[in-house]
Amino acid sequence: MTPFVDGVWLASDPVRIVGTRLTATMALLRLGDGSLLAYSPVSLTAERRAAVDALGRVAHVYAPSNFHHRWAGEWAAAYPGARVHAPAGLTKKLRVHRVLGDGSERAFAGVVDETHIDGFRLDETVLVHHPSRTLVVADLVHNVGRPDGGWTRTYSRAMGFYDRVALSRMLRWVAFSDRAAARKSVDAVLAQPFDRLVVGHGAPLAAGAKEALAAAYAWLS
Repeated sequence: MTPFVDGVWLASDPVRIVGTRLTATMALLRLGDGSLLAYSPVSLTAERRAAVDALGRVAHVYAPSNFHHRWAGEWAAAYPGARVHAPAGLTKKLRVHRVLGDGSERAFAGVVDETHIDGFRLDETVLVHHPSRTLVVADLVHNVGRPDGGWTRTYSRAMGFYDRVALSRMLRWVAFSDRAAARKSVDAVLAQPFDRLVVGHGAPLAAGAKEALAAAYAWLS
């Protein structure tokens, strides 16, 4: 686990998406009682588990969308005392203790705020970790930089997210069922107090996160 800011650690694994070579990133967040929340967890290797266990008790495993759950079951099995949070669409794939959107989680109060992105077919919920002023997302935006590999570079350029914080044009075209609702949700996120950004695919931002997100969604109306 790599420290990002006090109370936030990150880990990444390589993934392939439509033939591109990218990374998937998880965030481990410290809660008010000292326990840990694993958001969009990646593979739980022996080395990674030892690093996590050295930081504290994993009390929550968080699958933030219908497409960021690949390793959530692995973490839930490794930490059977953890509460699993996931969208309704994953209840047949995971042992879910709390369906996202069905009430608030008491353990998050004052530390983590959840915002569901309405009108987004990926059914994504993003978090703001208040102690670190960090926004944590799955696919709301990407920040892949200048990736290696000819096809990955070509695809990220064609889809408008090469070397910039942005959402793939493909998702812009097909992933929104209600743009007005999505705009309202993005505005609700932008109203939250955050300076930093952790993305599901690409590098985190240590500053300027709110401006980057606003620019990435200037097209949405």
